[in-house]
Amino acid sequence: MLAATDNPDSAAGQPFEFLAFTLGEEEYGIDIQKVQELRGYDTVTRIANAPAHIKGVINLRGIIVPIIDMRIKFNLDAPSYDEFTVVIILNMASRIMGMVVDSVSDVITLTPEQIRPAPEMGAVLDTEYLIGLGTVDQRMLILVDIFKLMSSADMGLMESVAA
Repeated sequence: MLAATDNPDSAAGQPFEFLAFTLGEEEYGIDIQKVQELRGYDTVTRIANAPAHIKGVINLRGIIVPIIDMRIKFNLDAPSYDEFTVVIILNMASRIMGMVVDSVSDVITLTPEQIRPAPEMGAVLDTEYLIGLGTVDQRMLILVDIFKLMSSADMGLMESVAA
């Protein structure tokens, strides 16, 4: 995992690439190596009794893919879907899942020096899923450990939906 900030044995100065996306007013980044493809938002098939952040599933070339709305997951404003809404299809440990974001901007390359640890926020904000904050010029990206987030206990339904 992207542990350059935590692991002194990692290759010094080795850059990391993040896919930058927006949710509301904030810009986030995830490891580009976990991204399989980008798709426009399309109608999903709702699953009964699924948590609110799991929008449902889609059929992606014969694979049933659970779709998570990140605005709902992160308790942001009510989601709205338009021509800029994107589904990022993730491939993690041979599990395919999609996450709905407001838009995708670009791929950002960051060196370990450009990644700062996430500030401790106490009980106000759970920083367990954050790698840190990446800075490029005047931009600041909230770097999400997407593997930790998607394999967390509250996402446990994922395996039963995808199975």
